[in-house]
Amino acid sequence: MSQQSLTVLGGITAEQFLAEYWQKKPLLVRNAMPEIIGLLEPADVQELALEEDVTARLIRQKNKNPNEWHVKSSPLTKGDFQKLPNLWTLLVQAVDHYSFDIAELWKKFPFIPQWRRDDIMVSYAPKGGSVGKHFDFYDVFLVQGYGHRRWQLGQKCDESTTLIPDQPLKLLTEMHVEFDEVLAPGDLLYVPPGLAHYGVAEDDCLTFSFGFRMPNLSEMIDQVSDKFAENETLKKPLIDIARQHTAPIGKINSTELAYLKAQLLDYLTQAPEFEAAIMSYMSESNYPNSIPEPEEITIEDLLEVIGTGYQLILEPASRLLYRELGDSLDFWANSENVCVSKNFENELKKIADGESLEFNEKFNQHEVLEDIAQLLNSAIVMLLPPN
Repeated sequence: MSQQSLTVLGGITAEQFLAEYWQKKPLLVRNAMPEIIGLLEPADVQELALEEDVTARLIRQKNKNPNEWHVKSSPLTKGDFQKLPNLWTLLVQAVDHYSFDIAELWKKFPFIPQWRRDDIMVSYAPKGGSVGKHFDFYDVFLVQGYGHRRWQLGQKCDESTTLIPDQPLKLLTEMHVEFDEVLAPGDLLYVPPGLAHYGVAEDDCLTFSFGFRMPNLSEMIDQVSDKFAENETLKKPLIDIARQHTAPIGKINSTELAYLKAQLLDYLTQAPEFEAAIMSYMSESNYPNSIPEPEEITIEDLLEVIGTGYQLILEPASRLLYRELGDSLDFWANSENVCVSKNFENELKKIADGESLEFNEKFNQHEVLEDIAQLLNSAIVMLLPPN
């Protein structure tokens, strides 16, 4: 990793940020991302929320009792935005899947691997709107894109933290404010996992949330279990241990338990399905409904546009990861193993690492064009036309 200072981090290096702030304490950076200003306006967000495949939530507080919250999840309709109360917020997930300009903003965080990304959510609220005092279990960079929002940060929270009962949102009963600042367009606030926070719109405002989430063990175990269930050899009964008729028939003794645990753990440590299951899980798209249905592309179609200024890029709604296996690369995209020719491995690695490649004559090899057609038809990569 480069030791260069980064504007998005207020002039400190990525190494310093990861050592001192990441998952430890907040960081406020003024004018960290000026290029986000104007990418979306409130009307754009409301329009996007009405799209069929978009994941969105409309959060309302009653006029007579602002402590009474209501949440309407997508699909949303135009009627949902009529006769709104004074205080409300619209949350739209995965806006990076619908805008190349917004998806490009991930490149501002090259020090966090792609598999940690969740999505870029946008929050629109009129003056006074919020989602209440709460905390999250993931890292988030809050970037103001339009208008102003006041952010208060408080104490560290965890699973035992007391929440307000009988509400559709996980709201804190109390918050000890230790930070109180208003963010203007372009400003950034990093909030580590578990830190109480409360954002209130000072005027009509849009806030972009760059979320980075770690996997949870429950889902990882489910994924691994599914892979093991496909292996017929594992359905063969184990060989019994040397047995002596000395224990009551209703008892499993410590030796038997240790043997069964050892058999299971020994297999896990060397099972080929294990790493494959993790790669499959980590490459899943969090919002598969936003992956487009591409038109069928042939090699002949590719030959017509090669060298005309098209860029080969990762489809914003897809996730592409790789691991090293000896002298080869093993690719996974949208939870599926992806096979490409040796001649295209290094180029696909560049795409997974966030690069865009000019689709020029160097790709004019039959097997490479087959690879690209396969990836395009699977909506893993896409061809971006010239400006």
